[in-house]
Amino acid sequence: MAVGLALSRTFKFIWTALLAAVARLDKSFSPSDTINRLQQHTFTLSDSIYVFHLALATFWITIMQSPGFPLKLMIPILYTIALLIPFTCQFFIPATPVFAWLLTFYTSRFIPDEYRPTPSVILLPTLESVLYGANISDILTRWTHPLLDILAWIPYGVVHFTFPFVVAAFFWLFRPKQVLNQWARIFGYLNLVGVLIQILVPCAPPWYEVIYGLTPANYSVKGSAAGLARIDKLFHSNGYTVTFSNSPVVFGAFPSLHSANATITALFLSHFFPHTTKFVWAYASVLYWATMYLTHHYLIDVVGGSCLAVFFFHVLLPDELKGPLATAYPPNLNPINGGRSKYEIYDLEEPRPHTRGGRTGNGAIMRDAADYGLEDISDRESDEEELDITFRSPVVPGIPGSAAPTTKQGPQSAVKKSHRHTASIASLIRAEERAEDGWSPIGSSFKLPPVPTRADREV
Repeated sequence: MAVGLALSRTFKFIWTALLAAVARLDKSFSPSDTINRLQQHTFTLSDSIYVFHLALATFWITIMQSPGFPLKLMIPILYTIALLIPFTCQFFIPATPVFAWLLTFYTSRFIPDEYRPTPSVILLPTLESVLYGANISDILTRWTHPLLDILAWIPYGVVHFTFPFVVAAFFWLFRPKQVLNQWARIFGYLNLVGVLIQILVPCAPPWYEVIYGLTPANYSVKGSAAGLARIDKLFHSNGYTVTFSNSPVVFGAFPSLHSANATITALFLSHFFPHTTKFVWAYASVLYWATMYLTHHYLIDVVGGSCLAVFFFHVLLPDELKGPLATAYPPNLNPINGGRSKYEIYDLEEPRPHTRGGRTGNGAIMRDAADYGLEDISDRESDEEELDITFRSPVVPGIPGSAAPTTKQGPQSAVKKSHRHTASIASLIRAEERAEDGWSPIGSSFKLPPVPTRADREV
């Protein structure tokens, strides 16, 4: 029962967040709106990064052979149309670094071999032995098992390709818009720089050493699925074998973008959703091991990718997202206790409202006041209703006549802890006049009833 209620609340909150996220979208399809915003935009030095993107895209599209001319011109045409439409522009501008990374990764295969650096075969194994005293990847792959293959395959071959979209969806639903924009921006630049390093400093992965030894490499070598080939064999398929044999970056061992993506994901989620910290870092740790167990990367590749991710996270993340805004909800989604009352939080039965003098009981009123920020109802009731305080708070022998002695406890303050009679502030009003009647609580005695009363004297 409790589990079903918790699930119902969770789905209700997700549905509310989805409606709020859709409401935040720019639903305009008029290019004139984008043009007007562009005319009103004040350009700064940071906008010059788009000049770099334009030059990089022009270079890759120029050398692109598949699709050929003029079909490849559809790429910049469609992208320009997406930027002109406000509805699609709000997604495509933040994702520009991601598209630049994908374009670079795909088109790098068309770079002529004479312009490519010679792949290094011994650099990474040598650094591995010098820094760590052994080839850690080789040690981890000496004993394999189908269960370990599956444990390595899930984060490396499945979660790695889907997790960035799940993280983006969470940011879109539960965090301000700038968080999603920074996720796309930093994630894209991290992978773009990583691929450029792999192109400029090509290094053979561990599977090359296993298959070919330390013989010099060239770009005619096809990629290998390595340990993922055992997954193809286990499921009687060839998906990973075909995919990795057609990889455009065969000698992209350093840095490991698998470890870089896992690290940047763990950094973002632990920063913006602190309660997920131990889970995302557990996932990242398993993926670090999987990259070496499947003979796709050396330990130095994993360390290099993680260091690159830490650098991009701390350098590119704006300062305003490092404070309280990191855990803030979007402007139109501000749940208080997840939309639950205090009775639901502590699994208590909510008291039924009762009437008193034609008025609803304070139980429901106080809850409504707390939920909606109304003023204290009890204060208003005390103002509206005058209570009879004639016979309240008598002066009992042995009790101080004023509040002053109670500030410093001494031998004379022999007051029982169970005594609950306190002097009402209202009874102190016009104390001198009431003292003449013989019943003032700040006097030295108390007579019940006062004789003679003020009414008797007036008669």
